Amino acid sequence: MTTVLIVDDQALQRLGFSMLLEQHPDLTVIGEATHGAEAVRKAAELKPDVVLMDVRMPGMDGIEATRRIVESGGRSRILVLTTFDLDEYAYDALRAGASGFLLKAALPHELISGIRAVAAGDAVISPGLTRKLIDAFSSRLPGHTPAQQRQLDRLTNREREVLIAIATGWSNTEICEHLSLAESTVKSHVGSILTKIEVRDRVQAVIFAYDAGLVRPA
Repeated sequence: MTTVLIVDDQALQRLGFSMLLEQHPDLTVIGEATHGAEAVRKAAELKPDVVLMDVRMPGMDGIEATRRIVESGGRSRILVLTTFDLDEYAYDALRAGASGFLLKAALPHELISGIRAVAAGDAVISPGLTRKLIDAFSSRLPGHTPAQQRQLDRLTNREREVLIAIATGWSNTEICEHLSLAESTVKSHVGSILTKIEVRDRVQAVIFAYDAGLVRPA
């Protein structure tokens, strides 16, 4: 059973998400929050597997709430929802530690799949959207820091190749095909990369790769 906390300042939006999730026996809504501060409090209290986080809310927004929940060290993972596909706030939420990004206009099965994937420890963001986000805000990306260089130095040549492939938007299957690797080997490389560069998931690995200058916006 995957537990979900719904965070949105619009009552009808929360109701709609709740009704959708209730149709799936493996998902259960254990709470709702109307703003960021309440989300942080309820995440600590209820310890949901997944937090569906709206970005733009009065008071504490979804970015700060995401940052605080992630920094608390709890097990809750954040799936950001927003109305706009090029939303600077959503990009900041990913940098704050969110594990995924979906539009509120996503199809119901996409949202359900996203929740399940995030709960399982994967990341949810389409390759095209990743590139659009990076492209839109590439002027804000710094050169790599000494700390990032040390993290890059930990990677083997093959792991660097796999990290570049992840940042390019390739799935594990595509990495297998392009680099002639077994799926189990790719999964092993991905796990090692996340550990060595000290990030939680593939979304954060993409952000790291761009921040560190390993890849650049096309």
